[in-house]
Amino acid sequence: MHNYRMYIIAIGWLWVALMMTITAPNILSGASTLLFIGILPCALIIYLGGAKMRRQRREFRESLTNQRAGDDNRRNTQSDE
Repeated sequence: MHNYRMYIIAIGWLWVALMMTITAPNILSGASTLLFIGILPCALIIYLGGAKMRRQRREFRESLTNQRAGDDNRRNTQSDE
């Protein structure tokens, strides 16, 4: 189901980015380092990596909706008799 290795790599990358932030000479450069080297790339990679999972969930929901619609149609035709 989930790709837990992707999350472990993201946590490791955020740890490296945090250590780079701590060693920055001032707060502004540290914050920009954390944002542009740590948070934004990780968010992008996790979002793109989860695209397959989101597509599968959407297809599953659509199939359930189609099944329910088919069940409702069968019930309506049988109750007219």
